[in-house]
Amino acid sequence: MTTANLTRSETAARSAAVTVRDYRVDLDLSGATDHAGDTFATTTTVEFDATVDATWLDFLGASVESVTVNGQDAAVDYDGARLVIGHLAETNTVVVRATGRYSRSGEGLHRFLDPADGATYLYTQYEPADARRVFACFEQPDMKAPFTFVVTAPPGWEVVSNRPIAATEDGESWQRVEFSPTLPISTYITAIAAGPYHRVQSSWTRDELTIPLGVLCRASLAGHLDADTILEVTEQGLDFFAEHFGYPYPWGKYDQIFVPEYNLGAMENPGLVTFTEAYVFRGAATAAQYEGRANTILHEMAHMWFGDLVTMVWWDDLWLKESFADYMGALASAEATEWTDAWVAFANRRKAWAYSQDQLPTTHPIVADIGDLEAAKLNFDGITYAKGASVLKQLVAYVGREEFFTGVRRYFRTHAFGNTTLAELLTELSADSGRDLAGWARAWLQTTGMSTLTLDGGEIVQTDPRPHRLDIGLYDFDVAGDLVRRDRVELDIVADRTPLTLDPAPLRLLNEGDLTYAKVRLDAESLATVERSLDRVTDPLARGLIWSALWNAARDGELEVERYLRMARDFAPAESNTALLAAVLANASFAIGHYLPAADRDRWRGDWLESCWATLHSAAPGSGDQLAWARATATAATVDGRRAADIRGILLGATPAPDGLALDPDLRWLLWTALATTGDATEADLDTELASDGTASGRTAHRRALAARPEPEVKAADWAAALGDTTLTNDHLDAVIDGFRAGQRRDLIARYDAEYFAVLREVWEQRSIEIARRIVLGLFPATDSLDQVDAWLAANADAPGALRRLVVEQRDHLARDLRVRAGGR
Repeated sequence: MTTANLTRSETAARSAAVTVRDYRVDLDLSGATDHAGDTFATTTTVEFDATVDATWLDFLGASVESVTVNGQDAAVDYDGARLVIGHLAETNTVVVRATGRYSRSGEGLHRFLDPADGATYLYTQYEPADARRVFACFEQPDMKAPFTFVVTAPPGWEVVSNRPIAATEDGESWQRVEFSPTLPISTYITAIAAGPYHRVQSSWTRDELTIPLGVLCRASLAGHLDADTILEVTEQGLDFFAEHFGYPYPWGKYDQIFVPEYNLGAMENPGLVTFTEAYVFRGAATAAQYEGRANTILHEMAHMWFGDLVTMVWWDDLWLKESFADYMGALASAEATEWTDAWVAFANRRKAWAYSQDQLPTTHPIVADIGDLEAAKLNFDGITYAKGASVLKQLVAYVGREEFFTGVRRYFRTHAFGNTTLAELLTELSADSGRDLAGWARAWLQTTGMSTLTLDGGEIVQTDPRPHRLDIGLYDFDVAGDLVRRDRVELDIVADRTPLTLDPAPLRLLNEGDLTYAKVRLDAESLATVERSLDRVTDPLARGLIWSALWNAARDGELEVERYLRMARDFAPAESNTALLAAVLANASFAIGHYLPAADRDRWRGDWLESCWATLHSAAPGSGDQLAWARATATAATVDGRRAADIRGILLGATPAPDGLALDPDLRWLLWTALATTGDATEADLDTELASDGTASGRTAHRRALAARPEPEVKAADWAAALGDTTLTNDHLDAVIDGFRAGQRRDLIARYDAEYFAVLREVWEQRSIEIARRIVLGLFPATDSLDQVDAWLAANADAPGALRRLVVEQRDHLARDLRVRAGGR
């Protein structure tokens, strides 16, 4: 293990011996527009108390020029990750002058050159431990302190950080901006952004508190920024959390900035939340996309309290912020915004992520055992987010909503600006509920796996027993022929078998209302009803739970894949909830490519393409459904070229597009990529399209389409670039890998299987964890055998734990594919 991979035990010892009082960080970014250079000057002044003679600061940069300790020059003892600081007194002031590197991977201080106008943009991304790529620090969440940031940047740039600007100084070729000190926060949620960003300003007022609001994006995207819609959701969220949390928003301002080449959906830096630019819609967007963005805005806003105000001690308790934010994002969406069906998308999409993750051999408790930073990086997963949020939803049903929020408010007041573990939270939540939360925590937070619930005659049978509070919905046909709930049965179950008496009904739906976390199976009569009449279920949450049950049964090998696909083909065209529609379309495409035996795959590829094509032309003109089916058509056309001439005609204007369909740049690139993948678009075609969309998104899409062409020399170039071209940005690396894998052309890429396993450890050792993770996952061979991966795992028992985890998970996904194809479980 390198010294960059901090461990829980050593950081616990450091925080026990060192108390941080204050940081001042000076960054000289005035040369950022000179892309011939890749470094910047960074100076950290940190004040701290110590009970030891020596400690270390974390820094991942080009070099450390000098260190002073209490006014005295000190030798530079730096190994590329840790800077040893000795001769400490009880109270210390340490100044580190160093050189950092701009990032092209989205880790640390990312620098982006906008091809649309030649402008340079900077932003930071640190979680879990990349602040040390920008300034020397104690890189662990429990060593909070106030931060004062001073940034020297080119003149005329927008320069933003967690806090408002306190002072500015202008020179002929530079500006220096000093920000007000932050309240005590962890290093990973400090933030800087700088560049000619476009800003929209507003404010939010409640009682005597007024919070300035800002929405920022690149200047070349300003025409696409629907700031009013974003600000409306922001104000609704601030109202909701002010009412429910009982603790005033503490961070002074609330800027939200949309940044390029971002690795995440968003990040909760207090006062400066960063979002992926994918949320600035360049063209048409579905209702599900707007709902998803609103949910993300509210998720990050919940972090201002869960995570920023009160922070976990170490990454074991990452759930203390992410699970709560995921739950609160959905709750606030449903109760404070127009997206009143937010729990539908949660039940069908977020929980699908959790169910998948929880069935892997590497699953872990919600309260995980995180020994080091590499393990922490991989635990931003479906367990920590979606399972944790699902369990919190069950907890609210278990203890009562008012009791839950009373405990939350006490938790904030007691631990504001501090760090906590599971025990502190349970203390506050137990005070009013009268429930045994220690037992609840053992059952839900400190175990792995999930129950599967089935109606078996007069019993509910559950595997892996846990305590559940749930409802059973009894559905029958009304006079109009719709399937509506006529009754609901509420109960607690704790054992593997729970007797109950239910009236007969055509459809009996376990976990009605989605209160608990469990996979649900439909009994035989209910499945038969659904197979005939799923489109007659009027309640969208019920439909979401049914679609979820069908998908889980299909991927578990308990429902024939073709049976699932027939229901997707028959009922998806009538699905009115665009979040459900998007999930069903994605699942059907995945099932065809992964779960069908080869003998059936080609037939279903053609049938599915024709179904998508027909529904695209019959969907309401200009609707979100039409857009969703257009995207599904593009996906289906990457593995079946029978509609290539029609698609090409639409793109070139020789054939009319379906009435109302907006051929915006993103959709055009999806269609051109489909044609490139099947060999029906040339490099000249793609270059012509690039000439009309020379934006950053267009250039990335152009790279992806070029990489998708079904030619051996193209795949060889893709492979070489993915493994060897370290100048590729994170987005461009993804584009190359996507192109390499496009079309599922094993005949073209199987030759690289052996080399993949040969270079895995080298990739992990030489690339950053973010880039290495993309390579390990993206290039994993979709073979028809487990032999190669099993051989690698056997020969590499000593490989880094995080790398082995990724490979083990990919092996499990492949094993499921092979098992379901063979008709097994």
